[in-house]
Amino acid sequence: MRTSYALPDWNTLAAYGDDELPLLDTALLIARDEYPQLDAASYAATIQGYADSLKPKLNDDLDLPSTLTMINRYLFDELGFAGNNTQYDDPRNSYLNEVFDRKLGIPISLAVVQIELMRRLGLPLDGISFPGHFLVRLPVDDGILVMDPYNKGRPVSAEELKERASPHLGGRAPDDLQLIEILAPATHRTILARMLRNLNGLYLHRGDWERVARTADRLLKISPETAEALRDRGLAYQQLGYSKGARDDLTRYLQVLPNADDAEAVRSILIEVSGLRSRLN
Repeated sequence: MRTSYALPDWNTLAAYGDDELPLLDTALLIARDEYPQLDAASYAATIQGYADSLKPKLNDDLDLPSTLTMINRYLFDELGFAGNNTQYDDPRNSYLNEVFDRKLGIPISLAVVQIELMRRLGLPLDGISFPGHFLVRLPVDDGILVMDPYNKGRPVSAEELKERASPHLGGRAPDDLQLIEILAPATHRTILARMLRNLNGLYLHRGDWERVARTADRLLKISPETAEALRDRGLAYQQLGYSKGARDDLTRYLQVLPNADDAEAVRSILIEVSGLRSRLN
């Protein structure tokens, strides 16, 4: 008899510690919003099946580089997981069920697959919320090994990391100390929030206000202090004609960030929404 597989409840996530949030299950929870019939148990079994297939091949005689090469070859060459270069902005790249089904993703969704697989094999892989392009890291004897899941898990040198970071630091390459800070492990909460921000940004660009409201709301469930999610949900509520929700969220946004760059624009929208209320009353 098949046992039930329960995903977390959205209303409990804020109470979890940053790394207590179950990474795979919460990523599948995000996907279930878009795919209500999603069978979470099958995807949990899939990633475990990958690990079970690899375990017999990873004997104690293999050194770490050989082990990583074998895992990455299996994941990216044999199974065929890859970065979606032709349709990078397709939301399916951010929904983990679609990433498993289509073997296509963006850096962060491919990183979640890689992290979950390697951890099941006893390798403590972590994410790196690197500016612009999510990466992963593994402790090694002389420091950390940084890899790029969007490019088949290819190792990334310190020089390349500095070059990649430079455009996000005003054109200035970070020094060694700054690079170490940038390469800090990302908590599960950080990873999941970034996945939701990616989706929120895609839907904002498309003007898909129902999904903007949903992804912003889910981001607030995971990270209640995220002021930008309040703003985005408020703007979506305004577009959807839910004036009370818009007023509440935009008011709270201005209370949290009264000097935000877009504060004046948000105040104008708030005045407009409040005027709408007066006319309706």
